[in-house]
Amino acid sequence: MPAIVALSPYPALVPSRHFPRLMKLRHSIVDFTSKEFLRNHIQSILDFYLPHILDESGGFFQNFKDDGEVFNPGQRHLVSSCRMVWNFCKAYELFGDQKYQQLAQHGVDYIREKHWDASRQGYNWTLRENHQADDQTNHCYGLAFVILCFSAAHQAGVSGAQEDIQRAYHILETRLWDEQFGLYADEASPDWSRISDYRGQNANMHCCEALLAAFEATSESTYLDRAYRLAKTVSVNLAEESNGLIWEHFTKDLRIDWEYNKDDPKNLYRPWGFQPGHQTEWTKLLLTLHQHKPEDWMLERAKFLFDVALDASWDSERGGIYYGFSPDGAICDDEKYFWVQAETFAAAARLQIQIDDPHYKEWYNKIWQYCWDNMIDHKHGAWYRILSADNKKLSDEKSIAGGKCDYHSIGACWDVLRVLDS
Repeated sequence: MPAIVALSPYPALVPSRHFPRLMKLRHSIVDFTSKEFLRNHIQSILDFYLPHILDESGGFFQNFKDDGEVFNPGQRHLVSSCRMVWNFCKAYELFGDQKYQQLAQHGVDYIREKHWDASRQGYNWTLRENHQADDQTNHCYGLAFVILCFSAAHQAGVSGAQEDIQRAYHILETRLWDEQFGLYADEASPDWSRISDYRGQNANMHCCEALLAAFEATSESTYLDRAYRLAKTVSVNLAEESNGLIWEHFTKDLRIDWEYNKDDPKNLYRPWGFQPGHQTEWTKLLLTLHQHKPEDWMLERAKFLFDVALDASWDSERGGIYYGFSPDGAICDDEKYFWVQAETFAAAARLQIQIDDPHYKEWYNKIWQYCWDNMIDHKHGAWYRILSADNKKLSDEKSIAGGKCDYHSIGACWDVLRVLDS
């Protein structure tokens, strides 16, 4: 296919990279707690995407090879569209460069014009060539990222973003909320006539994350109250049924479904097994919630989830966190995903600062060192998506629609920066 060139109504999109300097840094002693390092690392990830990401006909390209080459240019996913907007909003917040606000606006326009379908009052999950709707299933997971995206956009000064937050929240509450069990249903048919019986913690975890962001962006306590309810339901009530850890899959009446996707353990959004990365994401969310609505159980649960997850899944020989372990404690997926490492070092930083235990600083540095040595592409930039158990790259696809746009790695660095400033 012909090369896709960066389009430029936005000035200075092509970054100035210094890859020889990055290669040298890889073999140097790095202070992973340095604010300068974290800011520079965020910038280096953005620099990977900037030359090729902008589609002038709408939105952003979402599939990238290791060297930045775009593949499947017409494939778009609601989650990546939202996460990319979030990336640029936070870049604008951090660096104050107008081009990032302009890129965020470009992405917001695409979500409003192509993902949003006013006729059925829902967001298109995926789009294909020429921005045509492909999968129109209504996903709770997608609505969570719409709220997260527009919360960041509101903080970045994007006009009308608060109304978009309110609309997505209204859809969640009127279409998917189950008051009896204190949880959102996961998905509905395109016309909202059928609600799936499946209940999952993953979509609800990201709703908690999004609603905390909405509260921070708007100061509206409704969002904080719902985030609190979700956190209590998942990390306390449901976890009591699985020895304190958080299982992924449940029936409509919130009974644990131990067999769901057992034959598909690598499912992108609904993998089987205990997910160490989700235990530590909940650590981060509980500590964030504690800053706004402090209760002792949040600290206790945050610490427990992190400690058990790392004890079960850290590869003590080769470094890195495995993807999943079974109810009997055996590793059921020994691959190492970028997002698991990133979310976990962010959780370690929060634990170290909010609980004041140097043990977690050791974990923070250990995980970062593993990422620096194995997960980060010091030649082309950004992070590899998945490594094997022995830390070998499994694919030359660095980012895929719906699966990776370095939101987790940028977000982890951003979250560490903000707790360092707190």
